[in-house]
Amino acid sequence: MTDATDLMRMYLAEPDQPFPPVELADPSGLIAFGGDLSPERLLTAYSAGIFPWYNPGETIHWYCPDPRSILVPTDLRVTKSHRRSVTTADYAVTMDRAFGEVMANCAGPRASENGTWIGSDMLAAYQRLHQLGHAHSVEVWRDGELVGGLYGVARGRSFAGESMFSHARDTSKVALYWLCAQLTAWDFALIDCQVSSSHLTSLGAIDVPRADYLHLHTPAAARPGLAGPWQFEIPVPHSPNHLPA
Repeated sequence: MTDATDLMRMYLAEPDQPFPPVELADPSGLIAFGGDLSPERLLTAYSAGIFPWYNPGETIHWYCPDPRSILVPTDLRVTKSHRRSVTTADYAVTMDRAFGEVMANCAGPRASENGTWIGSDMLAAYQRLHQLGHAHSVEVWRDGELVGGLYGVARGRSFAGESMFSHARDTSKVALYWLCAQLTAWDFALIDCQVSSSHLTSLGAIDVPRADYLHLHTPAAARPGLAGPWQFEIPVPHSPNHLPA
């Protein structure tokens, strides 16, 4: 978008300025820029199916892409090797035990990528959401060390997955497996994967039109949520031999 009127419409100049209607997003899904990462702004965004995505040092960019990548928790695709990693149970898995550590690992450098989109402002903002009970993590532990995990933001019964990491084979997939199992037990409608990737597709994520995503997300996000910190309410591997001291 280059039209000055469009740019003015997209710029969030005031703390309480509402987002434009998502149907006005540009072809990349960009719906607005500017504003801040206050809890109020972030919760409003996630409730509307909007998320921030930008490089450290840039102006905040807000997106609601079309199509949208989602994973229905019951549709997680589990390969033989994935299932073997889950059932071997040579690990312990927890929720909301090390949110900051999980996010820091997700922000760390990766062999296949240069840099990170999770800057210090995002780290601080999402840890604040976690303290308020809205952002959650799943941790996979082995011999007292954090070897994999993921984090995201919950609105009602919709979960927006933000990032995951592995320091050992399949440990992010193990975290996702148990997240899906628990979200299924809690009757969550979907995991918002936001933008498609071959990795997510291999795990069962699908691309749907933005309107179809919002048709699922909006009523799910409006349902009563679960206050944090979260804990597993289903049986999971939790050997004290693997948990940190």
